[in-house]
Amino acid sequence: MSSRSLAYLLKHANQRLSDLMGPALEPCGIDGREFGVLSVLGGSEPLSQLEAAQRMGIDRTTMVAMVDGLERKGLVGRRPHPADRRKNIVEPTERGCEVLAEARRVVAGVEEEFLAPLPEGDARLFRDALELLIPRRSGG
Repeated sequence: MSSRSLAYLLKHANQRLSDLMGPALEPCGIDGREFGVLSVLGGSEPLSQLEAAQRMGIDRTTMVAMVDGLERKGLVGRRPHPADRRKNIVEPTERGCEVLAEARRVVAGVEEEFLAPLPEGDARLFRDALELLIPRRSGG
């Protein structure tokens, strides 16, 4: 595969970002995947595990495992859905909100470091271009 192919470039850019993100999030007690789940669950509307999985584009089994792990860490809790007793709403706990706020600051710093080699203004253009290429998930 050519080092100029888009697949190669995106894969290795993602790997570099992940390599920066992992150690940066360690003091928060979460990893990049947990940050993603916590971010979705800490959005403006309460979500069930299934709704969160759909927003993230991951399977239900993976989401259950991720939520279980975050629950064991005391970062999320489950409560019955007010309109559908068969579903549970999953929300960050008070501690989860604190961790999420700190992790968001950490992630912003890592992203700034990652994008620093780009000329002025190009980082925003890069983000905008990626957003155009990624299909919007319902509610996301």
